[in-house]
Amino acid sequence: MTHEMTLLVAPLVPLIGAALVGLTGRSPNLRETVSVVTGLVLLALVAPLAPAVMNGARPEATVLEVLPGLPIAFALEPLGMVFALVASGLWIVTTLYAIGYMRAHDEPSQTRFYVCFALAISASVGIAFAANLFTLFIFYEALTLSTYPLVTHSRTAEAMRSGRVYLGVLLTTSISFLLLAVIWTWFLTGTLDFTPGGILAGKAGPMTIGILLALFAFGTGKAALMPFHKWLPAAMVAPTPVSALLHAVAVVKAGVFTVMKVIVYIFGLDLLTETGANEWLIYVSSGTIVLASLIAMTKDNLKARLAYSTISQLSYIVLGAALATQAAMIGGSMHIAMHAFGKITLFFCAGAIYVATHKKNISDMEGLGRAMPLTFAAFFIGSLSVIGLPPLGGMWSKWFLVLGAADAGRMIPIVVLMVSSLLNVAYLLPIPLRAFFRAPKGLAAGETLKYAEAPAFCLVPLCVTALGCVVLFFYADTIYRLLEGMG
Repeated sequence: MTHEMTLLVAPLVPLIGAALVGLTGRSPNLRETVSVVTGLVLLALVAPLAPAVMNGARPEATVLEVLPGLPIAFALEPLGMVFALVASGLWIVTTLYAIGYMRAHDEPSQTRFYVCFALAISASVGIAFAANLFTLFIFYEALTLSTYPLVTHSRTAEAMRSGRVYLGVLLTTSISFLLLAVIWTWFLTGTLDFTPGGILAGKAGPMTIGILLALFAFGTGKAALMPFHKWLPAAMVAPTPVSALLHAVAVVKAGVFTVMKVIVYIFGLDLLTETGANEWLIYVSSGTIVLASLIAMTKDNLKARLAYSTISQLSYIVLGAALATQAAMIGGSMHIAMHAFGKITLFFCAGAIYVATHKKNISDMEGLGRAMPLTFAAFFIGSLSVIGLPPLGGMWSKWFLVLGAADAGRMIPIVVLMVSSLLNVAYLLPIPLRAFFRAPKGLAAGETLKYAEAPAFCLVPLCVTALGCVVLFFYADTIYRLLEGMG
């Protein structure tokens, strides 16, 4: 199969998988086998594209020309390659984890869950492969709509309220701001194609460029820049596999991927530095990093703490784009992968703790590390990666972000990144330390905890992703060489 044909087939694979899941819904074993096999097939299609892209290939394929010069089309470049690998690779482990979690809780409507899960991955692959803003916008909205049933999965009053916030914020920002920015760009340039060096140079003045950047940044609500971040903690009412999908695999990564892609291929790094239009975005993303970290420290609910941590970490990627230097761009792009593995590990652990103990609050987790050592060891590894310490992958993305800020002569972002890492320590490390080194509450002398590790389908994926955090440290050079071809 040619690379161009692969671009057309890959987004269809999860769609076919979704249909087969629906048809096999009466047989849980068959339904879940279909889900896993579909993920394996998708990864088998996507992964072989990476060496070609690293060697300079840029495959393209047109699906349909809606208007002259306005096609639904796919094209693959390094940033899209990274996002496609993250989405397709982590879909497999998330599906395995979901099998253990959903069965342990005897969750209702599991067939609908797996169908929507597959639809969301199809939309994510479409975003990764999008050759222009028009194609990206279509799949961006498809991702919002396909994940709404996942957020509202339990159908409780709380879930429905959270779903309204989720849908309201994401659709309002995309239709009011992002769509306007896309249309405005079309009228200014006559094209929406993602082009190395950008397409806006010489087409508008500094004020117009600044307004357009604001529309794109805030219109991409999935990037969770403050004040358009409320949908993300609201979505924590969903089952933990959905939280993992939202925070690591698809939704938020689609948001920051969009911001990075627009800055690199629509504006161009040179245009932003020449006009100074990126100045305000540096401070907004820096503010989001610090404020979200401070809020995370106040949350006792584990998933809520991780949600605000995600808001902070996403703005690392936005900051990398806003700094508009080569090193910062690579650091921000690397963070898409590094944060994905670290944060999915933390959410997997949170779900495993809930499956095994039904505990949600950090204050109730004293001593649990003695009963669940693998889970809390994985949580510790994921935390160190998010913090940015060696030998975990998160160190490299933060390192290049600091280098990028230094290249831009920006001291405030460097301070923000350092302070943020200290705040990461403050809100993440007490969780495994409490679990391993504090005595359990309410136990008489000589009595032991009656808990055990979560089922294997929950435990194995979190160990795999924790190991992935380590592997990424030693293979970060491969990602770096791939991303060097951006721009």
